[in-house]
Amino acid sequence: MAGGKLRVLPLGGLGEIGKNMTVLEYEDRILVVDVGLRFPTAEMVGIDLVLPDFAYLRERVDDIEGIVITHGHEDHLGALPWILRSLGAENAPPVYGRPLTMAMARSKLDEHRLRDIDVNDVQAGDAFDLGPFGVELIHMTHSIPDACAVAATTPLGTVLVTGDYKFDQTPVDGPAADLSRLAEMGAEGLLLLCGDSTNADRPGFSTSEALVGPKLEEVFLGRQGRIVVTCFASNIHRVQQVVDAAAALGRKVALVGRSMRKNVNIARSLGHIEVPEGIMIPPREIQDWPDHKLVIVSTGSQGEPLSALRRMAHRDHPQVELRDGDTVVFSATPIPGNERAVNETVDRLYHIGCDVITTRDAPIHASGHGYAEEIKLMLNLAKPRYVMPFHGDHKRIQLHARLAEAVGVEPEAIFRGENGLPLEIDGRGARFGARERAGMIFVDGVDIGDVTDVALRDRRMLSADGIFVVVATISEQDGSSVADPEVIFRGVPFTEEAEGLLDELRATVEASLARAAEEEIREIDLLQETLHDDLAEFVYERLKRRPMVLPVVVEV
Repeated sequence: MAGGKLRVLPLGGLGEIGKNMTVLEYEDRILVVDVGLRFPTAEMVGIDLVLPDFAYLRERVDDIEGIVITHGHEDHLGALPWILRSLGAENAPPVYGRPLTMAMARSKLDEHRLRDIDVNDVQAGDAFDLGPFGVELIHMTHSIPDACAVAATTPLGTVLVTGDYKFDQTPVDGPAADLSRLAEMGAEGLLLLCGDSTNADRPGFSTSEALVGPKLEEVFLGRQGRIVVTCFASNIHRVQQVVDAAAALGRKVALVGRSMRKNVNIARSLGHIEVPEGIMIPPREIQDWPDHKLVIVSTGSQGEPLSALRRMAHRDHPQVELRDGDTVVFSATPIPGNERAVNETVDRLYHIGCDVITTRDAPIHASGHGYAEEIKLMLNLAKPRYVMPFHGDHKRIQLHARLAEAVGVEPEAIFRGENGLPLEIDGRGARFGARERAGMIFVDGVDIGDVTDVALRDRRMLSADGIFVVVATISEQDGSSVADPEVIFRGVPFTEEAEGLLDELRATVEASLARAAEEEIREIDLLQETLHDDLAEFVYERLKRRPMVLPVVVEV
């Protein structure tokens, strides 16, 4: 083993499903693999997106040789515009990936008006140098075309970041994963494998994508009403299969959801989707066709709040009003953590009168992530010296580690990592280094902020217990109250026993102001603080709740 030190620092994707981002570092030069995001949980009130904390990269911007993206899913690509803007467009490192992935990257960067970024298409099998890193993209199969693993070779050895993969022997879009290249790398000697752990808890082999198309056609057969199929907007293979099934049954296809239309247009332009002439109709023409002649492909398979299907379920979509007799097909499984939102959407669809078909009812989805036997196959092909499970919560990382042990990897060569914990490899071996800053950054509208953002705490308080606004008017001379206090409240749960609460609140304000006048408290800030404490204590005693209390003091 050569000299030098290699650091592998995950900034996202470990201990969670989403926001995958890894920093490879050799001799103070940096290569970034993937820049993903994830979607907010229910308690992140009003937050739109969650990004990895990339402060480490901002401090080292001049050391970054490039960013390589494994595939076009949001949890691997979605944070790119935010990160590049934060690093500064003039300092932005070049971005590399396969053609579909880079077309999606350019589309995102255009939306953010970042048009001067150096974005490079690389074909699978091509090798190129970025500083001390020799980079090669290896063709893999996943639920989106142009997926790849990234092999980064340094004088110390080669790191293989698998990205998301499955070993599908009958993929619907071309060749199977490049097993021979993986085996070659294993024979040459692979230093470290950073592997996908998503389905480490599922035994056996994953279902081939090729089996889904015929099952979709079976589900469509005999349906008299409209058929709405929801899947990931980036699942180009699934959209192709829906189009094929619709064409076989003489139905037109409408794409609903901005991201769905955008991704399909990109995929069509690159030849990843073949659409028969005349089968596609724009959403505005949906009402012009009889129900038995329509298939609608929609975003919203994860119950996302603003997605097309969620809006349909809440009767809030401008172009599609669902009705009794429609069939809604969920051609996706919920990402861990999204089950509640999906179940709520399904229930509302039943309330409307729709027939809902999920993966429990028919084999209409195939995961894009390999099961336990495929993870073992990857380990046996690549024969890594060290293993670091990636892309999974702590349970799945632990299960991946056990699979590595099962195929003969020594326990001390397996590193169960977490975000911010760098693995350091040198001539003496491998070990975890000193922890670096890693966490979350929230996107709220177009602004990004720290995880400690007080706005989140305030939103939780408002959503739980409401708000009181109290306006008190006092004399500039002696600080005494000169008008009845005005009390405004929103979202505060009143009980019947609390009908006299407003009068008591006003009395509490008067008493608090009188006490402040006696103590000669004149500063507005101090008065408002005193009022806040007295009112909060009173409201908690009466309602056993802690609404937000905003006192406003006006001097006259």
